[in-house]
Amino acid sequence: MAGHATRQAARHTTRHTTRRTEVIGADGARLAAWDYAAEVDSGADSASRSARDSPSRSGAGPGPGPESGARRPGVLLLHGLLGRASHWAPTARRLSSRYRAVALDQRGHGRSAKPEGPYTPEAYVADAVAAVEQLDLGPVTLVGHSMGALTAWQVAASRPDLVAAVVICDMRAAALGEAGQREWEDWTRSWPLPFDTLADARRWFGVEDPWADPPNPARGDFFAEVMEERGDGWRPLYAPRHLLRSRDPWIRDAHWDELARVGCPALVVRGLDGELGRAEAQEMVRVLPRGSYAEIPDAGHLVPWDQPDAWCEAVEGFLRGALAEPQTAESR
Repeated sequence: MAGHATRQAARHTTRHTTRRTEVIGADGARLAAWDYAAEVDSGADSASRSARDSPSRSGAGPGPGPESGARRPGVLLLHGLLGRASHWAPTARRLSSRYRAVALDQRGHGRSAKPEGPYTPEAYVADAVAAVEQLDLGPVTLVGHSMGALTAWQVAASRPDLVAAVVICDMRAAALGEAGQREWEDWTRSWPLPFDTLADARRWFGVEDPWADPPNPARGDFFAEVMEERGDGWRPLYAPRHLLRSRDPWIRDAHWDELARVGCPALVVRGLDGELGRAEAQEMVRVLPRGSYAEIPDAGHLVPWDQPDAWCEAVEGFLRGALAEPQTAESR
């Protein structure tokens, strides 16, 4: 009897699939998005699985999986200025049994278009709105890290009809100032490009980079993910000049008024050693009409990668409460 139960349990496995799709963003920019799905495979025949996995319409995601019979709430994951959609794979896979998790390569990054411009907050917001609308994700939870968090709360402030909740990970609301921009530009110019091997890139960003203080293997892995091999060696999948343009508004603009217009539930997450200080994070929570706060120990700016389990637990706990709340006209 015990052996039969063991064999039955072994037949129930979770399968993760990823499907690449395309979004047309601001000014016709072609953006790559990655649609994650999970379902429990109970040993059904391949024909049944094929029917279950088939999208119901063009642009729609895979079927509901374990949450059978219901449309899964949409989650759009927005990476930061130095990231790409694939960085979100562990988070997206963990969320995918309950949510339709989609990660977007933002303009200038990953496999999305890299035009000379614009790289403005308005363009990033328009791209995110296009992804939500074209992929039928709304009302969506926007999960953003760094610059992606800024885009997330700006979408929530400007298009409350599309957004159910927001997760803001280690992004400041205060203006950064000229000194920070100069320091950041000097840092990108110090990268010893091209790297001869991917291992060289991982070691430099994780150990040898003066900004890697203290050395951090997760940081090395993070930057290795954005490298591609070219004729002369390994280089990042973005142009630093585009990144600098994206940062220009951060020098002079504060975002407190925008946060005050975010009517949906919002979670502010910071690493104990991140770029967002505790006092500023708590002020952001106070300004947000429905803000809450999570602090992750032993994590820096790269919270989801420094402490992936604690990060996912914080996000999952927030979503369970936020998406269970009734969404009134005033809060939306």
